[in-house]
Amino acid sequence: MTSQLDFFAAPVLSATTKVTNPQAVAGRGQGGSRSDDEAMACHLEATGKYRILRRLSPRSVVEHPRPEFRRRGVILDTETTGLNNRSDEIIEIGVVAFSFNDEGEIGDVTGVFGGLQQPTVPIPANITRLTGITDDMVASQVIDVARLNSLIEPADIIIAHNAGFDRPFCEAFSSIFAHKAWACSVSEIDWSARGFEGSKLGYLIGQSGYFHDGHRAVDDCFALLEMLGQTRPNSKSTPFAELHKASQLSRTRIYAVNSPFDMKDQLKARGYRWSDGSDGRPKSWWVELPEEKLDEELHFLRAEIYRWDADPPIQYLTAFDRFRAV
Repeated sequence: MTSQLDFFAAPVLSATTKVTNPQAVAGRGQGGSRSDDEAMACHLEATGKYRILRRLSPRSVVEHPRPEFRRRGVILDTETTGLNNRSDEIIEIGVVAFSFNDEGEIGDVTGVFGGLQQPTVPIPANITRLTGITDDMVASQVIDVARLNSLIEPADIIIAHNAGFDRPFCEAFSSIFAHKAWACSVSEIDWSARGFEGSKLGYLIGQSGYFHDGHRAVDDCFALLEMLGQTRPNSKSTPFAELHKASQLSRTRIYAVNSPFDMKDQLKARGYRWSDGSDGRPKSWWVELPEEKLDEELHFLRAEIYRWDADPPIQYLTAFDRFRAV
């Protein structure tokens, strides 16, 4: 994991360090070097008056990954025409494949794919403003599914920063995604405990002292890879190690079938969501929880909602089941 530690351990000069050649530090545009730029950035940081954001550089693809990292992961991001996976379409898919080991340590980047696809409708103006993707850019473009599959098929896990959004779109796009294990780097990592103010990728990157060209799929994938591999003060493990461990745990989904109508506000306040039954699931309020909280939740339902010894339907979920369309 030295590569991750070195990447984020940008040198900081002490308050007593002097810049001996201010003319050389004054800027790269006058012949200065990258080390001059870094020295100037460190000097500004050392004053305590400035925060410096460094450009996040993507890792290089390794042709022969280190053999001690036997497992394969994929970080995936999509850009779409909208938010509804039943009616909207993917216009871009980005993938960064990498190796890792059983301890959740990241190894090498093993492959990269980025592809555009022309949708059946014009790209909405708000999507173009957000992503920079125009109708001209996607004209006659088709995502190379065979090349995409060459990275997806060997993967032990697919990671998305909001897998509940990306997985339904991907499964609607191609069956290659349907039987893979998925993990969510938003909901399955406690970013707050790691000192972050939010879980959006922009927050994570900015608070780590970096910036990148956001809202393009491959760029976001590389940025997320670095966030997953970093180690921050007071953290015993990387975010990826936490995510890898969480992905191996079973979760439960409880359907409060036939719950009293006048209890809907209590269920909603507790985090339950409504399913109208159109997707084949029970028509009811439901919640997803870690398996160890099942008994506690059943006690709540029986004591506070049903007020009798009810047995609501329970579904056990692994990484192969989670984040599907609901």
